Amino acid sequence: MQWRGRRGSRNIEDRRGQSRMSGGTTVRLGKGGLGVLAIVVVGYFLGVDLTPLLDGTQQGPVTQQSGPLSEREKSMGDFVSVTLADTEDVWQGIFTQQLGKTYHPVTLVLYSGVTQSACGNASGATGPFYCPGDKRVYLDTAFFDTLSQQLGAKGDFAAAYVVAHEVAHHVQDELGILGKVNDLRAQSSAAQSNALSVRIELQADCFAGIWARAAQDEIGMVEPGDIAEAMNAAAWIGDDTLQREAGRAVMPDSFTHGSSVQRQRWFQRGYQSGELRQCDTFSVRNL
Repeated sequence: MQWRGRRGSRNIEDRRGQSRMSGGTTVRLGKGGLGVLAIVVVGYFLGVDLTPLLDGTQQGPVTQQSGPLSEREKSMGDFVSVTLADTEDVWQGIFTQQLGKTYHPVTLVLYSGVTQSACGNASGATGPFYCPGDKRVYLDTAFFDTLSQQLGAKGDFAAAYVVAHEVAHHVQDELGILGKVNDLRAQSSAAQSNALSVRIELQADCFAGIWARAAQDEIGMVEPGDIAEAMNAAAWIGDDTLQREAGRAVMPDSFTHGSSVQRQRWFQRGYQSGELRQCDTFSVRNL
C-alpha cells in the first residue's frame, strides 16, 4: 500500500498522550487476548456481546498513560490520516456520481488506552468503532499490532480495511441506514437484533470493498497482495473464527458481524462491483 508522503486528513482528533483516570471496567481477555479483536459498534447501538471472548471483568479505575508518542505511534497516526483522506476522496466521488449528493466526512479520534465518546468509554474491549452519537470513529492504533501479531492479519492494507470498515458505518449513517436499523432493533427479539446487526456489518464490509476498488482504480495506492491482506483480515475477525479461537462453541444465533466466509464474500462483492446498489444486505435471503 503506497501511503507515505501523501495527503493526510484534517479530520483527525489526536488524543494520544493525554493523561486521565476514570471509573470503569477493566476487561480480562480470554485466549490469546482475542476479546479485543471484535470490531464492534458499541453496545447501546448494535448490542454487541463480547462475553464469549472474555474470561471476566474487574471493576476499577481506568488509567490512560501520558507522555510523548513513539516513532511507531507517530507513523501509525500518519498512516491513519492518509487512509482517512483516501476514504474522503473516494466517498465524495461515489456520493456525487452514484447518488447526486454531498458526502460529509467523519472525524476520526486517535486515543491510547481509554477515552470518552458519546457512546460511552472507548477502550481495548470495544476495539475500533463508529459512534453515531457524535459521528466519530474511535481507534487505538495499538489494535493494529494486535491484529497483526495475535491474529496473523498482517500488512498495512489489513489495517486500512479496519479504518475503511468503520468509516463505512459513517457512510451508512449518512445514508440514513443506521437510524432505521437502530429503530428496528429496539423493537426486535435478541435473535432478530443480532441478525440485523450482521446485515449492517456485512454491508459495511461491502462498502469497504467499494473503497478498496476506488483506491486501486482512481488513487492508485493499492499494491499487489493488498486485497489478499484485506480478505485475510476479514476472515480472522469473523464471528465463527473469533468464537472458535477463543475455545468456545460456534453459535450462529449469537453472531453480530457475520462469519468469516460472509465477511470475505461481501467485501469481495463491493470490490468487484464498485456500486452501492450491490451492497444491499437487507434484501437478500442468503448472506
